Amino acid sequence: MAEFLQYKDAESLPIDHRLIAHIKNQDANKFESFEKLNLICFDLLDISNTAKDTVKITICQTKDKIYFIADEQGTLDKLKTYVKPESQPDKELYGFFSLLLKPDIDKMEELEEEVTDMEDVLLKDNRTDYTTGIISYRKKLLRLKRYYEQLSQAFDGVLENENQFISKENLKYFKFLDQKADRLLAHIVNIRDYITQVREAYQAQIDIEQNRLMKVFTVITAIFLPLTLIVGWYGMNVKMPEYSWPFGYLYVITLSVVVIVLLVMFFKKKKWF
Repeated sequence: MAEFLQYKDAESLPIDHRLIAHIKNQDANKFESFEKLNLICFDLLDISNTAKDTVKITICQTKDKIYFIADEQGTLDKLKTYVKPESQPDKELYGFFSLLLKPDIDKMEELEEEVTDMEDVLLKDNRTDYTTGIISYRKKLLRLKRYYEQLSQAFDGVLENENQFISKENLKYFKFLDQKADRLLAHIVNIRDYITQVREAYQAQIDIEQNRLMKVFTVITAIFLPLTLIVGWYGMNVKMPEYSWPFGYLYVITLSVVVIVLLVMFFKKKKWF
């Protein structure tokens, strides 16, 4: 039967006092094997809300019993929902992690669909800044990656079975857990790569839009350059024959319009805008 303790009550554990101090300091690695004792330590993450802080969990496994240790009673109450009474401690341990990871595949698929929907939206609407959303997903995926990495490391330690706490017939179930954690980790890595591709596609769209704007400005500049030349030419303080010509003013206006029309026709033909 599993037992649930807070870190402050760890003295009640039937183990060496040095190990109790080690557990209370919460400085255990992902998996540590001692004589007659295994320690599994991980940061529990709420994958439904990855923005929430993780909770430090320590599982102390002996030959005959399993102890779940956390800081707060509320966390322990939550852990109890994942533990089903079994005749053997190793079965209880397997049942705990099995129930803990059970909804994760569905959550990963939902997350992948969210990223896909975001890609569809941002590629259609590149006027809105989606940089914050992309960064948010990258942070979420980083936390999930660390979460499954530590679980995978813990399962690797359990599978070594140095203390022979896991029976041979039940060891295969922990192999399934290890494979599941590896699949979830691979899924997270794939989504991270997908996010990177989405970000690159989004940046490419932004670059294309900026290039279009630059092309428009370049065309406008090219149109006004000849006009600037005409203005500069006739703005000189030099007496020109056109000054005494009755149609001189109309001539300059017509010349400017003709230059604009010719340039616009040329740019249209080149499909520059």
